[in-house]
Amino acid sequence: MGTFSIKDIEAVTGIKGHTLRIWEQRYGIVKPKRTETNIRFYDDCDMKSLLNIKVLNENGFKISEIARMSKTEITDKVIELSNNSQDFNIHICAFVSAMMSFDEACFHKLLGTYICQFGIEETFIKIISPFLNQVGMLWQVGTIQPVHEHFVSNIIKQKLYVAIDAQVGKYAEHRKRFLLFLPEYEKHSMALLFANYIIRSRGHEVLYLGQEVPLADLKNAFEKENPHYILTMMTASQAELDKQAFVDFMVKNWKDSKILLTGAQFNCAKLQLCAKTKKLNTLEEFMAFINALSPSWACDASVT
Repeated sequence: MGTFSIKDIEAVTGIKGHTLRIWEQRYGIVKPKRTETNIRFYDDCDMKSLLNIKVLNENGFKISEIARMSKTEITDKVIELSNNSQDFNIHICAFVSAMMSFDEACFHKLLGTYICQFGIEETFIKIISPFLNQVGMLWQVGTIQPVHEHFVSNIIKQKLYVAIDAQVGKYAEHRKRFLLFLPEYEKHSMALLFANYIIRSRGHEVLYLGQEVPLADLKNAFEKENPHYILTMMTASQAELDKQAFVDFMVKNWKDSKILLTGAQFNCAKLQLCAKTKKLNTLEEFMAFINALSPSWACDASVT
């Protein structure tokens, strides 16, 4: 069972410590535990309850009203809101709650429900992406451990693998060839997997090489595939890698391919780029670029 300080609660739920103390004293919504030195702390059940209370409070329920509800009633209200709401913050809170308690069955059910309700693209863009940003922030401030991130990432990746498998062999007539890889020292593959799905779903061919690929090892892949586009990402800070030299190497060695760069480290770097190299600074820019290459997909999408 996890233990959380009032600062952890504030980081996860957004409920200010001062506000939480007032709610505890006036309404008794949670009862913090105390260490032997009288320092208050909260457990997994408290965290889950406060996340649910936050959802109800942000959707028009007064704290005095919530305080009169049983835990079952609160949970039922949150589920009802989640099933009928277009407010993606509710769904993100539900993910956080399942993650904090390592509730695999709940996380699987939530993810499956959202994909059925919104589709995998909107689920990833509107729910998963901001959720993972929040996970990163919680890890940075020490509220969660890397194991929390691994727990949710592996479940999400399973869904992406299934979605990608369903696109294999479904090629458009005027398809392009893409090569996707992450450079050395880059281990965060979630966004690249989603890009793999998006590109394939528009009818293009993808050679997906995954994470931590040395540039020197790409030679054989390029000789056989001769891709129209190379997509690579850099999210983690990498002192080991000279970004300009990395880009220049690709430009020099693969003259017939256009190079697409994305990820926080490329976005903030001051790079000298030639005409065949393009930065895609946001997920929206990436989606727009791929959709512009896929006129037949756009026509099909407008019909359905």
